[in-house]
Amino acid sequence: MEQLVVVGGRPIHGEMIPAGNKNEALPCLAASLLTEAPVRIENVPDIADIRTMVGLLEALGCTVAKEDHAVTVDTTVAGAPDLDMARRIRGSFLLAGPLLARRGRVHLPAPGGDQIGRRRVDTHLLAFRALGAEIALEEREFVLQAPRGLTGTDIFLDEASVMATENAIMAAVRARGTTRIANAASEPHVQGLCRMLLGMGARIGGIGTNRLEIEGVDALGPCTHRIGPDHIEVGSFIGLAAVTGGELRIRMAGVEHLPMIRLGFERLGVALEIHGDDVLVPGGQRLEIVDDAGGAVPQLDDAPWPGFPADLTSIMVVVATQARGTILIHEKMFESRLFFVDQLQRMGARIILCDPHRVVVTGPAGLAGTQISSPDIRAGMALLIAALAARGESVIQNVHQIDRGYEDIARRLRALGADVRREPE
Repeated sequence: MEQLVVVGGRPIHGEMIPAGNKNEALPCLAASLLTEAPVRIENVPDIADIRTMVGLLEALGCTVAKEDHAVTVDTTVAGAPDLDMARRIRGSFLLAGPLLARRGRVHLPAPGGDQIGRRRVDTHLLAFRALGAEIALEEREFVLQAPRGLTGTDIFLDEASVMATENAIMAAVRARGTTRIANAASEPHVQGLCRMLLGMGARIGGIGTNRLEIEGVDALGPCTHRIGPDHIEVGSFIGLAAVTGGELRIRMAGVEHLPMIRLGFERLGVALEIHGDDVLVPGGQRLEIVDDAGGAVPQLDDAPWPGFPADLTSIMVVVATQARGTILIHEKMFESRLFFVDQLQRMGARIILCDPHRVVVTGPAGLAGTQISSPDIRAGMALLIAALAARGESVIQNVHQIDRGYEDIARRLRALGADVRREPE
């Protein structure tokens, strides 16, 4: 196990290009199983979760060639999913839709991933049953079968779940007839998956909306698809630049997907400049929370796309600790995501944990370096940002959680002037 040793108080500065969107790359890798033709996926981030998904494909018998952030998959499916490997990441459940569509049967464990609260798979099962699958649960393992194949139908998802939408789409593109999915998620990574499937010959309408119409096809072909920029990483680096006071240009940032993220940062007093597809965070900003009309305490809350993304909630808590004023941050989706704030409190943050979903943050607070531990991907990055804003030295343990979502983070931060090094715990 490794840890990060961070010396804070240094403004970051320079330019960076965000990595490819992890949450697009995972379903796209799974979608390669829908065809027997080779699929090339470009701009794939080199992170732990992606390496696990590639391992799952190889365990199924696929040949996977990797070269400089590109992955080519030859999807000869001869084996079964490695259940132990599948338990490591939540994204492993994305294999269900493609394997059910292609082979008519799949056996998977309950998915792993971040421990940020209950993460139900009922919405996935609802969609599969509607398409004609039979589902058995055996000791936290799922056996899904479609002995008569999948048939298109009307599906109303009981929540706008990203992964359930992606699984439903991947199953429906090879089903007989037409499938209409209502209350579908529409995040950038869902749109990216749909564009890849179009390139393979799928027929999908309504991309970018919460109503999708899919006409099933008998076979899909080869394609080359490029993963879009990770808007969560863009938001993370905006927050980092803001709290350290440095000037940062984020190139090829996917500006079309940032309107609500920009509004969230502006509520915390972070000024941003947009130059084409680049985002500039000017240096030396005086962060001040913008009150609601009449001086009321403002609220920042997450919501399904195009609302503010839940994966940036932890980052915004840290930025709020460095902004003058008070704000209520409401994480509606996961009841354990905010439990990391006790570590911020030990660093000197002024935070009240109201309940599992809400914190009140008052700033600015002088943060001091200490020993902390990364509980999940996003909280880990948030604590790293806090350490870079703090006085003195911090040690961040359990750093593999950050590695699951952020590529080679120590090297990339050093390139921006941060004092960060990896060493054995």
